Amino acid sequence: MAVIESEFQEVKLHPAIDIPFIRIEPSRGWVSLKLWELWEYRELLYFLVWRDVKVRYKQTVIGAAWAILQPLMTMVIFTVIFGNFAKIPSDGLPYPIFAYTALLPWNFFAAALNRSSGSVVGESHLISKVYFPRLIAPFSATISGFVDFAVAFTILLGMMAWFRITPTWGVLALPLFLLLALMTALAVGLWFSALNVRYRDVGYTVPFLSQFWMYASPVVYPVSLVPEKWRLLYSLNPMAGVIEGFRWALLGKGSPDFGVIAVSTVVVVALLFGGMVYFKRMERTFADIV
Repeated sequence: MAVIESEFQEVKLHPAIDIPFIRIEPSRGWVSLKLWELWEYRELLYFLVWRDVKVRYKQTVIGAAWAILQPLMTMVIFTVIFGNFAKIPSDGLPYPIFAYTALLPWNFFAAALNRSSGSVVGESHLISKVYFPRLIAPFSATISGFVDFAVAFTILLGMMAWFRITPTWGVLALPLFLLLALMTALAVGLWFSALNVRYRDVGYTVPFLSQFWMYASPVVYPVSLVPEKWRLLYSLNPMAGVIEGFRWALLGKGSPDFGVIAVSTVVVVALLFGGMVYFKRMERTFADIV
């Protein structure tokens, strides 16, 4: 018999035998997010994040160094092809550090999106047996990427020292741009993780979408190459604001286009709220389908 999905828990004493029991009821209404449950189950969130980090590098030879090799090798390829052969401008910055600074938030976003999109299906053994806030699955899958980001960030610090680039006061805004990248991955991941339960095609679509999305973001080229008349449409891509913000905060590259960042932020907030509502509406069917 399938487990009944729920968004509500209530612990009471049974009137006859006077022992604690849990009543699980189906959700009511269109907007019933109950985000406080994430705090109540914070220990489960912590253990799922820690488990993802350990499993990712279990039985690997070089372990967490893979978090460095991926952006480093990609940076080398981009430098040779786009920096040397194609002669794409880099806003006066050395192209290797121009590309690597963009690859850090991009890899964090792409990996978080891929993990969060398959999080519900990946936790099917838990979802079909016990109750916990289902939002924890995509949340934990997204947050676990911070470890890889921190490891890869050390290489950027070394590159900045090599090229004698000193961070400005804008580096204080770096956590805000990283948070925006996290919110973007979570917003899209919530939609995809719910859809992936019913339509497993989503799992094959996400890698293709990530590749397309990267070239639609200013990873290998600056935003200044985008014609002014298309700038507003381009800013609907949330990662455009994130990447430009990273370059400004770390490399002191001119003042970023705060209009692009503002529009990107509004789009992310709308996607995130809509994703949570859709996820909560669909989660009652997860145990029956997954």
